[in-house]
Amino acid sequence: MRKLKPVFVLLGALLGACVAFPAHADDFDKAKEIYGPCAACHGEFGAGGKKGEYPRIAGQLPKYIEQQLKAFQKRVRINIPMVPYTEERELSDTDMKEVAAFLTQIELPTKQPVFKDSDDALTRLLAMEKVMIVPRAEGDIENGQKIYQKNCAACHGKAGKGRGMFPRLVGQYTIYLKKQVDAYLKGDRPHDEETAKEGVLYTLQAKDIQDALAYLTSIQEAEQ
Repeated sequence: MRKLKPVFVLLGALLGACVAFPAHADDFDKAKEIYGPCAACHGEFGAGGKKGEYPRIAGQLPKYIEQQLKAFQKRVRINIPMVPYTEERELSDTDMKEVAAFLTQIELPTKQPVFKDSDDALTRLLAMEKVMIVPRAEGDIENGQKIYQKNCAACHGKAGKGRGMFPRLVGQYTIYLKKQVDAYLKGDRPHDEETAKEGVLYTLQAKDIQDALAYLTSIQEAEQ
């Protein structure tokens, strides 16, 4: 295994256990370069920004990230801000795989770190920047659990961490999830293999959807 260049050793130390990056420095270098322009909106650690205007992509499943990047590039999923980052940059399938692998390995803690007296200001700042805590959403958590486990868990997983091409939901900004649900219901975004006015989302009442979102914010606290 080739040795890491000093700059990557330093960066790895700053990120700590947050990122399990590829074994070769060149792989990490390329993945970071691909992701670089994305950090302006999604943040250095992929935690998103502006309270959910830009979604969390750290820890997202690689197949889902690749799928969405291709959808943006081909304009199957219309998102004008993503055009410069996918279509105009002419990201290749390999580029998409590498940036997806990079992002999926980033772990964002959901609890405030415990600092030692010897920790300096930079150490504390970097540690705090990694913390991803989604505020509790209002709703009936008990009903939300029933709704989620019955209608959503088969695809998104019992703990909301996704499965295959179905995205991770837990730890995502509630405002972003609500925006996507609205897009599905309006037909502005295709929901998996569903067409027209079909699919589980159309069978749920608005209160049930809100309760499911409240449930997702409650189970995030179980993560470390």
